[in-house]
Amino acid sequence: MGENIILETVDLRKEFRGTVAVDGVSLSVREGTVHALIGPNGAGKTTLFNLITKFLQPTAGSIRYKGEDITHARAADLPQQGMVRSFQISAIFPHLTVLENVRVALQRVCGASFYIWKSDASTRHLNERAQELLEAVGLKDFIHRQAVELPYGRKRALEIATTLALEPEMLLLDEPMAGMTSKDIIRISELIRRIAEHRTIVMIEHKMKVVADLSDTITVLSRGRILAEGPYEGVSQNPDVIEAYMGTGHAA
Repeated sequence: MGENIILETVDLRKEFRGTVAVDGVSLSVREGTVHALIGPNGAGKTTLFNLITKFLQPTAGSIRYKGEDITHARAADLPQQGMVRSFQISAIFPHLTVLENVRVALQRVCGASFYIWKSDASTRHLNERAQELLEAVGLKDFIHRQAVELPYGRKRALEIATTLALEPEMLLLDEPMAGMTSKDIIRISELIRRIAEHRTIVMIEHKMKVVADLSDTITVLSRGRILAEGPYEGVSQNPDVIEAYMGTGHAA
């Protein structure tokens, strides 16, 4: 597990018409770790995610990724630098097959986005890599199914496969377990654990068992500020976290 800082925010602030959503957040994410952002509704988690991934510009503060200032970078440029936000920007084409969906993502990497309209023969060379990615996310037996036919949890796995096709060094997951059954949560947790072996993951997640099982570091936000930070064992026993996140008398 690397000790190098891959992502850093310094005094990051975002105001919306006088309302402060993110208030002086300084965050450091170590390379090769799983870093979770948690907090009650309205804590600023999604706004912080949007700032990091450049869907929003900060009112003040700075963001550095791999030592470079990306405070004013464009969202579209980040995947080329190795930072990819999953689920919200991973497009799934419902009436293409599972295999075809991953091939489209691979074609983006190759700069050949219009291959989708060409004959199957012209994209066959991408099949081997696509099948490797689908096997990695547990979809080997679904490659010829249309994406629209997949159960919800399997759709999420397909979204991860299309994201991995972009070969990210850092993957940002926005509530990856939302709406999942217990069985799907177990499956996707195992998948995240596997893909985290070779990359950095930052995730927003409300399910505390998932956070406890997967995270190396947890940052707790409340009212736009960092309330606590550290491993789950310490954070979950912090009285301020218990009060703000779960209500007095219940560990986070």
